[in-house]
Amino acid sequence: MPIHWIIAAVLTLGQVQSSAAPRPLVMAARPGSDLYQALVAAGAAVQRYDTAEEAIAAAPQRAGVLLLADEYPARPLSIPDSLFATATAKKLRLYVEYPSHVPRLELAPPRAVEKERVVVASDALAPRVPRLAILSVHRARFVPVEGVSGDIVLARVAGFDTAVYGLPRDDVYPLLFQHPDSAVLVGTTSLSQFVTARYAPPEAWNTVWKHILAWVTESDEPPELAWTSSVRPSFGRDEALPPDAEAHALRRGIDWFASARMLIDASWRHQLDEADGLKERVGPGPLAAWKVGDGREGVLEGFSSNIQPDGSQWVRWDRRSDCTAEVAAAYALASALRADARDATIARNLLDFLYFTSPLAGGPRRNPASPSFGLLGWFLPAGTGVYYGDDNARALLGTMLAAAALDSDRWDEPMLRSLLANLRTTGRFGFRGNRLEEDDLQEHGWQHYFESDRIHYAPHYEAYAWAAYLWAYERTAYKPFLERTRRAISQTMEAYPDRWRWQNGIQQERARMLLPLAWLVRLEDTPKHREWLRLMARDLTALQDQSGAIREAIGSAAQGHYTPPKTNEEYGTSEAPLIQENGDPLTDVLYTSNFAFLGLHEAAAATGEPLYREAADRLAEYLCRIQVSSERRPELDGAWFRGFDFTRWAYWASNADHGWGAWSVETGWTQAWITSVLALRQLDTSVWDMTAKSRIAANADRLTTEMIPAR
Repeated sequence: MPIHWIIAAVLTLGQVQSSAAPRPLVMAARPGSDLYQALVAAGAAVQRYDTAEEAIAAAPQRAGVLLLADEYPARPLSIPDSLFATATAKKLRLYVEYPSHVPRLELAPPRAVEKERVVVASDALAPRVPRLAILSVHRARFVPVEGVSGDIVLARVAGFDTAVYGLPRDDVYPLLFQHPDSAVLVGTTSLSQFVTARYAPPEAWNTVWKHILAWVTESDEPPELAWTSSVRPSFGRDEALPPDAEAHALRRGIDWFASARMLIDASWRHQLDEADGLKERVGPGPLAAWKVGDGREGVLEGFSSNIQPDGSQWVRWDRRSDCTAEVAAAYALASALRADARDATIARNLLDFLYFTSPLAGGPRRNPASPSFGLLGWFLPAGTGVYYGDDNARALLGTMLAAAALDSDRWDEPMLRSLLANLRTTGRFGFRGNRLEEDDLQEHGWQHYFESDRIHYAPHYEAYAWAAYLWAYERTAYKPFLERTRRAISQTMEAYPDRWRWQNGIQQERARMLLPLAWLVRLEDTPKHREWLRLMARDLTALQDQSGAIREAIGSAAQGHYTPPKTNEEYGTSEAPLIQENGDPLTDVLYTSNFAFLGLHEAAAATGEPLYREAADRLAEYLCRIQVSSERRPELDGAWFRGFDFTRWAYWASNADHGWGAWSVETGWTQAWITSVLALRQLDTSVWDMTAKSRIAANADRLTTEMIPAR
């Protein structure tokens, strides 16, 4: 049964209320208003009217009146001075939101929230929501007001759930404040749209509304609220899971690709070109009425963390190599479980798109004389000349898994070309670096990289290439695949942890290392190799919560690539961890938990040791619980967001990453690998075992001679 965030919190406010009888509650709002529905659901006594004029006219003397912005965000609430005067004469207490005008206040035109976050600036909500607590209204629109201070404000601040550097000196905008000389409480955005617009975290917004209702009714026992988050985890932390929870999560996770219209159809392919006009190609997503594609046009990257006032999220309109093959693997495995011919067709079409019909493997990448022959471009349309080793490796892992599930050798030759293309741009010690670019490859030639002495202790970038090379060695017996990888892994383990370069956190580096270490045990089952694998898993799972959550952690700041913001001004300017400091109760399902799930699964299969199986089982249960459930936003139902706070049991994090924030969904890295591992668990097999019958060796002698000729 899906968890329902039915919230009816006990009011604890840092202000003294009148001991007189509470003021009657009247409101002007449409019947479907989130606030009105929450009050009615809790059995509150409230009189609703359609307009502000009707509400104020009908309100008895000394009533509390809520005037809500029904046309938000399109138009602010317009209230003439005469109505304010009537309210004053009747001694009403008013709450007005998103107003176009308030007497004796200077209001600017509405604008959108950008990098600002909601900050509690006083003790008005304490102790439940203390001063400097951080909340979010996402990409709300608000009315800037000059010359007043708010109990709740908008400001650009760093921190997980607390503004660790305090409020900035400038650009602090009141979000909720009392008029300096009137009985009027002003919300500068539509605070009443807290369910639809998915304000976060949920329990904090319940406290905000209890505060507003307490002020309006002048009571220390204001009306209760009862409401369900429109987008929520599928199960509670302690809720009993049904026996088929994993199978159900898998089905929902696979069906999400179609329900979210991530699979592009030719009938709306032109939208990809129109996305060129969007900033970073991020904008409104496909409509539910659009036809679901069959893989021939590829797959979108996923949802950004950009939540709009209607609760929708914008989409990243790029098509990536890694996402394409990873989603193909998920569909291919699904076809093996539910015998759906469409699943297999989508998987085949996606791989054909990647290797045969799109530019991702075309151009110089298809020319045997080119140094980039065999590589896979990063993304369409503008990133085909960029080659990240980890992205190429994940595309290859997805390809090998999909080919095995489909029992096909159709992609064996381009897959081996790509394996060799990546190997020949990997240096003598087994390191490839962050990324290569087409112009540099053409200038220097692949031999320059193959003979380099590069050292790069960064598993985020290197580890999955090593896993792919070990897999390739097992199938082809081509020694450089093993020799360079064994050398690189040995040096990397000797450098652990002090000399590791971490990307967004140290936990993701540990998670990435599990897969190559597990497959090294497959090839060379020695005590040292088992101990390396055990060390990595123990350090990773030392931070595994009883719920199964694997808590994020950052390493030494000197070794961090993207560190938490060091000032408020740094917030939202680059990629970043979703935590501010170690101890923040967060899991990252884009960079860590997804790959930990795969690595633990393969380690369990390689060794038979309970350490890995038990950790994977706990993580599987956790992932089933935090999968998104939503009737109101079906395009999100069945997805996994990047960030989850396992103490609040809500989607929450430091949203400092400028591109892939807390509410982002990645079709490949996240959705495809979680569903793929769930499928492997259902099939009682592993990537290594399922791909054991690969026929890729048929092309090995010819391609190794052509691509890396002996000297």
